Amino acid sequence: MNLAAVSTRALNGIESPVVSVEVHSSNGLPSLSIVGLPETSVKESKDRVRSAILSSGFSLPPKRITVNLAPADLPKSGGRYDLSIAIGILVATEQLQPVNLSRFEFLGELALNGSIRPIKGVLPSLLAAKAQGNICLLPVDNADEAALSIESGQVDSHYVLAKDLKQVCKILLQETVPKLPVFQSGVIEQFIYPVDLSDVAGQFQAKRVLEICASGHHSLIMVGPPGSGKSMLASRLVTLLPPLSQQEALESAAIKSISGQSLVTDTFYQRSFVSPHHTASAASIVGGGCRLQY
Repeated sequence: MNLAAVSTRALNGIESPVVSVEVHSSNGLPSLSIVGLPETSVKESKDRVRSAILSSGFSLPPKRITVNLAPADLPKSGGRYDLSIAIGILVATEQLQPVNLSRFEFLGELALNGSIRPIKGVLPSLLAAKAQGNICLLPVDNADEAALSIESGQVDSHYVLAKDLKQVCKILLQETVPKLPVFQSGVIEQFIYPVDLSDVAGQFQAKRVLEICASGHHSLIMVGPPGSGKSMLASRLVTLLPPLSQQEALESAAIKSISGQSLVTDTFYQRSFVSPHHTASAASIVGGGCRLQY
């Protein structure tokens, strides 16, 4: 086989569309090229992939290897494509003959020694792969974030953790039986906010308005001079709301995941309060430019 297709996922906002990594190996001058609208970080992956393959005990035959990241009109950035490119090269050069390769999706950045480094935006990609019934191969260091996609008290098999390229190959060859991830009890549904509406002295009418808005899910605008307590009251509005549902918590965590923020399991179901500065422009809040960068 001189042609291989491996699945991975890109990031487009909080969505994670599937990307097909097509690898073709043919005779000719030895080269390794990547096409499909790759950015600089993706173009540089060929050097990381080459060293990782050699460090893992495989070889890189003197072939003309072309890697296509489809769809071609979707910009690709980051090191999340390294693992899928490496697996595609091994399959295309007949060094790896996996069983049912189409069931897996690969995410991870490769180090020069073949180990797999964590990436940003794992949670949106994992949820999208789970919806399609595929299994994600993820870096071990992304285990805490990936565990958030498992419902409480259940064992799930929609993702597998691996520490290096060798272990991934053994899993694909069914030489190693991966341990199924289990939901960790670090996520708690009962929590205490650091602030409370009982801290506010007076302001009886304003507190009554907050209670009505929280119970009826109404919008609220507060107008008043500086120091009248608008920000203080707004920060305590979330304490009147019920905890996030599982779906709401996952959507909130997905936004934090693509922005590179750490996900704290203790506050997984806690509602967030964002307080931008009063001089912040619309572009500084929602992001400027033609598209978001990750």
